[in-house]
Amino acid sequence: MADSKAAEAEAEAKAPLLQPSPPPAYDISREPSPAPKGSSKPPVPPSALPRPPFPLDLPCLNEVRDKRIILASASPRRKQIISQLGLPTLEILPCPLPESLPKSLSPFEYALRTAERKALHVYALALNDATKGDPALLIAADTIVISPAGAIFEKPRSEAEHISMLKSLRDAPRGKHSVVTGMAVMAPLESARDPGYKLETAVEESTVVFDREVSDELIAAYVRTREGADKAGGYGIQGLGSVLVERVEGSWDNVVGLPLRRVLRLVEKCLDQDEELEDEVAAGGFVLDDGEE
Repeated sequence: MADSKAAEAEAEAKAPLLQPSPPPAYDISREPSPAPKGSSKPPVPPSALPRPPFPLDLPCLNEVRDKRIILASASPRRKQIISQLGLPTLEILPCPLPESLPKSLSPFEYALRTAERKALHVYALALNDATKGDPALLIAADTIVISPAGAIFEKPRSEAEHISMLKSLRDAPRGKHSVVTGMAVMAPLESARDPGYKLETAVEESTVVFDREVSDELIAAYVRTREGADKAGGYGIQGLGSVLVERVEGSWDNVVGLPLRRVLRLVEKCLDQDEELEDEVAAGGFVLDDGEE
């Protein structure tokens, strides 16, 4: 009897465990690949790595997805953000001009005019490159940090200035300061209307609240990492700089360098040729619905 029970227990241990049925697959591409007919091999499990999301299926993006699209910025952060739109032909063409507009401009005007200047210059460079064809879309941006006193913060020029900059942001009233991004989006006009392109611009502002309990020791340690040395304001919220920040009021990716929601709106507006036609007819003194002058 004992031998019989032992044999049953051994057989039960060797039997495959019954697994619960998997939930319905939301994405059929994530299901295991079936084994070939007649094969005794089990189905091939899907990759452990998550599949990237499908591109946004929007008419404005589908229109230019296989055409020349330029990001007029050397920022890897902006490239990462704009790449979420699923633009395989994205080309990086930084503006070689120095950011030399007078700081006497208001911060909003400074950021917007700098973005426009970058866009217009890089667009002209792209038109001169006959080997690649004219750009179908160009995106430029400029992000600035506004000091508690209302001045425009540049990138820190030394370790001492870097520490001083971050301390001033921490010690600001309620720990608050503003981050502003100016954006310019350009696309060629289908008509021959001067100047031959459409330019749409916008400005986005976010409020960053520093943790007022951040110690001088932590600020000094962060500065020594050099993460913020190449960033206006001296910190990168998407990296270690997040240890300095309590919260963000407004667009988080604006603080990183490119508010994607606002950029997408500009792209839609810039590529709307119907709106361009309406503007052209209005400029000529015509009415669209009945054709009377």
